[in-house]
Amino acid sequence: QGENIKVVVVTGGHGFKQEPFLALFQSYDDIDYVEARQQDHSEIFEDISDWDYDVIVLYNMTQQISPKRRQNFVRLLQRGVGVVALHHSIAAYQQWSEYRKIIGGKYYLKTAEENGLVHEAGTYKHDVDFMVHIEDASHPITQGMSDVGVHIQRCVKCVFDKDNLVLASTDHPTSDGPLCWVKRYGRAKICYIQMGDGPSAYADANYRRLVARAIKWCAGRLDGN
Repeated sequence: QGENIKVVVVTGGHGFKQEPFLALFQSYDDIDYVEARQQDHSEIFEDISDWDYDVIVLYNMTQQISPKRRQNFVRLLQRGVGVVALHHSIAAYQQWSEYRKIIGGKYYLKTAEENGLVHEAGTYKHDVDFMVHIEDASHPITQGMSDVGVHIQRCVKCVFDKDNLVLASTDHPTSDGPLCWVKRYGRAKICYIQMGDGPSAYADANYRRLVARAIKWCAGRLDGN
């Protein structure tokens, strides 16, 4: 329990400001991170024989993931490796239906039919002023946090799994409601955080605290739930 949490930050498939984003992880004394920028979409999951990470942070929007890599990803979750999925990672691996079950939601890049249901392509708009409402102030991730105004990108028409425990939401009329939720998959703890688009978000104290707590909870280092 005294050792630092080992985190692999998976990137690729979507542009971002690398230096300020990685500064987010450099700001934590008790978290050691490695960035794994995917060149072949999902090579992080090709060979997990010497896997040494407690938590996977997804900040990628890569798409291709072979049957072997899918199986290895799920094996890690069955072992209890946690996942913190950030922002645009909700749009990764569009052709892998299990991925939506893993992280608890999906942003469709184009209109698609799944299990007999037609899902419209999602939309987004930058620079919208939101009020983030804490739905569950008793959960270890959001305990003691207060509602806060933010200036972020908003997304519409995402699909959310009904068994997600929503920790933060917005009632902004042009946005989907859920902004942060947790769930379980296998032995893994999963947390998705919709915020996280750009240097102002990466540097925000509330955001940094939310991400740190999500990583600790997914690693089994925070008490409760």
